[in-house]
Amino acid sequence: MNKKLIITLCAFSLLIIACNETPTNVELTNKAPEIFPDYIGVTVPATIAPLNFTVMENFEKLHLLIRGGVSGSLEIPATDFFSIPEKKWKKLLEDNTGNEIHLTVSVKSNGKWMKYESFPIYISPHPIDYGLVYRLIAPGYEVYSKMGIYQRNLSNFSQKAIIENTILLGSCINCHAFNQTNPDKISLHFRGQHGGTLIKENEQMKIMDTKTEQTIGSCVYPYWHPSERFIAYSVNKTRQVFHSSREKLIEVLDLESDIVVYDLETNDLLTCDLLMTSNYETFPSFSPDGKTLYFSCAGEQTLINDYQKVRYNLCSISFDPDKKTFGSKIDTLILSDINERSISFPKPSFDGRYIMFTQLDYGNFGIWHKEADLYLFDLENGSIRELTEVNSLEAESYHNWSSNSRWFVFGSRRIDGLYTHPYIASIDENGTVGKPFLLPQKNPEHYRESFYSFNVPEFVNSPVRLNANKVEKIILEPERGKVVLKKKLHY
Repeated sequence: MNKKLIITLCAFSLLIIACNETPTNVELTNKAPEIFPDYIGVTVPATIAPLNFTVMENFEKLHLLIRGGVSGSLEIPATDFFSIPEKKWKKLLEDNTGNEIHLTVSVKSNGKWMKYESFPIYISPHPIDYGLVYRLIAPGYEVYSKMGIYQRNLSNFSQKAIIENTILLGSCINCHAFNQTNPDKISLHFRGQHGGTLIKENEQMKIMDTKTEQTIGSCVYPYWHPSERFIAYSVNKTRQVFHSSREKLIEVLDLESDIVVYDLETNDLLTCDLLMTSNYETFPSFSPDGKTLYFSCAGEQTLINDYQKVRYNLCSISFDPDKKTFGSKIDTLILSDINERSISFPKPSFDGRYIMFTQLDYGNFGIWHKEADLYLFDLENGSIRELTEVNSLEAESYHNWSSNSRWFVFGSRRIDGLYTHPYIASIDENGTVGKPFLLPQKNPEHYRESFYSFNVPEFVNSPVRLNANKVEKIILEPERGKVVLKKKLHY
C-alpha cells in the first residue's frame, strides 16, 4: 500500500478515535445538566424527530448515553451538540412507546470528565399528526420583508415552503387555516396590491374579495365549520399603537370588529344583529359538532386613551348549519370582570372536552404581552385552570389542537422575549398536561441564530399540496369573487 495513503488513513483513524472518545475517570455529580433546548422530563410522541441538544457550559467534548426503559440503548459522542441518528432514535422510541427513555450526559472540561444525573424523556402512547404549518416572519411593523407559510414534517427535519411572498413582492401572507388538520381545506389571506382571500377545497381554488359595503373590512381570523361548508371569520378595523417604554413595544387594538360566517356554496356572508354591534366581537371558532360558535367579545371603549380597559369575555351563540341561522341570545361563558383579565383565541379541542384560550391583562393580541398565558376551560364540569405546566414568564400566545386532541401546539417567547417559537405539549384523557418541548431542529442553535418568528402554528394530518404557480396566476387575475352580506333571523 502507498506509504502516504497509510499515513493518511492512520491520521484519519486517530481523528475518529479522538472525536469518539469514551469518558474515563469520570467524576459524578448529583445534578442534572443545563441543556438547550430544555428537553429534561418532556413528553413526546413516538414519531418525533430526534431531540438534538447542546450543553450550556464550556466543554471540550460531550458524550450521551440513552437507555430505553424497556429495551435498547444508544451512545453518541459530540464536540458541539448531540446529533442523534434518526433511524436509531426512531427504533428506540418505538420500542419504548408508553414508557420512557433515560439520558445521561457527560462533559469533558479542562481535561476531566464529569457525568451528570440521568434525566427522563417520556414516550406517549398517543400518536401525533404528520406535521405543523406556520408562518415565518421577520420583525417589522409597516414594511413586509420576506415571509411565507411553511410546513414541517414532525418525524424528521424537513421544512418546505407552501407559499412565499416572493410571488408578490411587498405583500403579506397571513391567516392560514385548515379544517380540523385537513390540508385539503385551506383559507389563506393576502394583503397588498393584489389582496384577497384564497379558498382551496381539494383541487379547486378561488380568490375572493370578502369586503362588502356593509362590513368594516375583509375577512380575517378564519375557523372552518366541521361540515366543510362554512368558515367563520371576524372583520376588524385595527390600529397599531407604539409604546415609549422598553417593557412594551406595541399594542394591536380593535377599533371595530364583527363576526360573519362565509357560505362556500352560495358566497354569502351570514351574520345577525347580535354579532354586528358596537362591541368588539372577534376570534370565532366552531364547536366540533358545528352547533355552537365561540368568540371573544369586549365592550366598546374610548380609544386610544382607555385601551387598557378593553377586556374580552368568552362568549358563544348557537348556530344551525341546516337552516343557516343563529341563536336568539349571546351566552357569556367566562366574564373578564371576575379577575379583570382579558380572553382571546378560544380554541375548542376536537373531542369537545375543552376550550383553550389566552388570558392577558387587557386587549386581545397576546403576542405583545409578557403576562399572556394559556388557560383551559373544561366544558364538562365548568372548571377553569391556568396551564402552569406550559406557561413561562414570557408571552404564550396562539395555540392549536392535534386531530386526536392529545397534543397542542402554542407560540412562546420564553427563549429571549423577542421571537415566538413553537412548543408542543401532551394532554391525556384525564387532562394531565406534560412538560412542553420545543420543536426539534437538526442544529439546536437554529432558534438562537434565526431572525424569524414562528407565527400561527397549526397541525396537519398529511402534507399540504398547494401549487404556487397556480396560486400566483389566480392572485394576479384582476377579477375577484364577490360575497353578499345576509343578516339571518334568529331561531
